[in-house]
Amino acid sequence: MTRRPNRLVRVLSCALAAGTLLATAACSDDSDTDGSRVSDVAASQVAGKRQTPSPAATLTTDGARTALITEADIEDDWTQVKDAEAENWHDSLLIGRVDVSDFLTAKAQAADCQRLLDSLFDDDLLGRPSGASELRGFEQGDSRLLYQVASYEPAGPQDSLNWMATLPQKCDQFTVTDEGEQRTVQVVEISLPDVGDAREGLRVTVRGTTGGTQATLTLDVAAVRVGRDAITVTAGGLDGGESDSVGQAVRLGTQRLKDVLAGRTPSPDPGEVE
Repeated sequence: MTRRPNRLVRVLSCALAAGTLLATAACSDDSDTDGSRVSDVAASQVAGKRQTPSPAATLTTDGARTALITEADIEDDWTQVKDAEAENWHDSLLIGRVDVSDFLTAKAQAADCQRLLDSLFDDDLLGRPSGASELRGFEQGDSRLLYQVASYEPAGPQDSLNWMATLPQKCDQFTVTDEGEQRTVQVVEISLPDVGDAREGLRVTVRGTTGGTQATLTLDVAAVRVGRDAITVTAGGLDGGESDSVGQAVRLGTQRLKDVLAGRTPSPDPGEVE
């Protein structure tokens, strides 16, 4: 995949990759009181994002491609683009150096925010896949949606999801500078369907100038872990975010991945998925 383009890169080209939260596994003993059970549930929601993995299954390249969503799986008027085009989607608004002075803990927080921008640009929000990896792109007007299915090292996707969960606090608002042009970045959490083993959702908004032109880029980002495999979705553009389409892609895409890992053929009719 093409990395850092020259300065003539298109302004509107969504970098996509994907995020995941609210794994709700609660452990309690039958002898616990009601109060301790409530406490256990709360603790598991905050610190227990590591859940029991799904049964191990090897995701092949063919399987990853079968698990990709289609136009029928997402709402509105999304049109699939050629794979080569989707692989080269990058947005110059995501390029820049984070201003360390914006943070109380300076270098540590700034590094997390820099990692977020870089990984969105490079389409590797969950890190580099260790196994099969396939992606598919869709466009609708000036908006883009990139969907990826990939296999990672066992701890990889969950560690990345845990990192993503900290970003709305660490990177709620900060400044980036690129060749003298300043941009303001805001990061907030978004909700996702309760699917997979763990999930995380973010909305990243970048406001500022590129090439002397004022612009606002909004990306809705989601990632869902299924065992050691994961899906990532990034959608949006200069017209705003695409949270509804991201939610639909997450819900139906997770089921497709689970079907593939279980040796089943995903349903061609999205309406059949509960």
